[in-house]
Amino acid sequence: MQIQLFSDTIFFVIGSEIVAKSDVLFGAEAISSQRVAVIGYGNQGRAHALNLRETGISVVIGGRIGSASCAMASADGFQPQNHRQAVAKADLVIVSLPDEVHGLVCPTLFEAMNPKAVMGFLHGFSVHFGQVVAPKDRAIVLVAPKGPGTALRERFLQGMGIPSLLAVHQGGLDPKQTEALAIGWAHGIGSGRAGIIRTTFRNECETDLFGEQTVLCGGLVELIRNAYEILVEEGYPPLLAYTECCHEVKQIADLICERGIAGMSSAISATAHFGALDAGPRVIDSSVRARMKDVLREIQSGAFANRIIKDAQQGSPKVAAHRTAATNHPMEDAGKQLRAMLPWLTSNNHGTKSK
Repeated sequence: MQIQLFSDTIFFVIGSEIVAKSDVLFGAEAISSQRVAVIGYGNQGRAHALNLRETGISVVIGGRIGSASCAMASADGFQPQNHRQAVAKADLVIVSLPDEVHGLVCPTLFEAMNPKAVMGFLHGFSVHFGQVVAPKDRAIVLVAPKGPGTALRERFLQGMGIPSLLAVHQGGLDPKQTEALAIGWAHGIGSGRAGIIRTTFRNECETDLFGEQTVLCGGLVELIRNAYEILVEEGYPPLLAYTECCHEVKQIADLICERGIAGMSSAISATAHFGALDAGPRVIDSSVRARMKDVLREIQSGAFANRIIKDAQQGSPKVAAHRTAATNHPMEDAGKQLRAMLPWLTSNNHGTKSK
């Protein structure tokens, strides 16, 4: 089987060191004749499966036969199998399931896998926090794209890619081949077009959780919601409050992503810039910084992991209650009103940050 090789921009990053292109191509060749099983066909699993298949790699999907995800896989041209069947002949098993179920599913996968096969994760959570304890002779790796699966897929189709983090937790029977296979996996989903950054399961897991909780999905959402509520309580129109405090976040985020914070600051008005430096440190002050550190300590200690696992074991009541409350929040009506004016948003949906 011939594997599709990307452009001369392929590189593999170790810290700040860029390794020779030949090392990345070695990884690409290492996976070219291998069979990959993707377990789970959600946001990330679908993108990995499709990108790998279109790179020339043999891919099989494992899931619950009759489920919606298996139906989607079938619609995409795969023939889904149950978990044990899918992994039996695989050389690389990519676990693309919710973190909280890994502890239940992975032991079954290990039993059915070839002992020489590599198990790959998209997030370090279950391994780092001991939900998955692999036999010492098994190969365990991580490839974590820094973006949602829909973005990974979209950039791939555009001939580009998004960066991925890569880690080897256990080298297995052949550490060199294990790392090469992981590099080939990252290469095959398109990350070789952007960058592949070496890390550890611990560092990937803890920084990812901290970023999600304090900024991306926790802190940012609470800033938006509280700012909206304050403006509405003070008598300002909900649509105006939503536009200013929620809708325009993307415009600033895009500027930061494209130019960095300094570049964003140079692109906004002098009034906005002065207001930011005048009010920003008062809103996010030393007390907020201290609580952010508290969040990090709870992540590092495993306290957060214990909470989410306990919630999942009880049927995820906390998550379900929050989703219901978010859906019923008055600002959602203002958001729907605004989005109705912007029809292109429905065709440019990047999905959610999901593992």
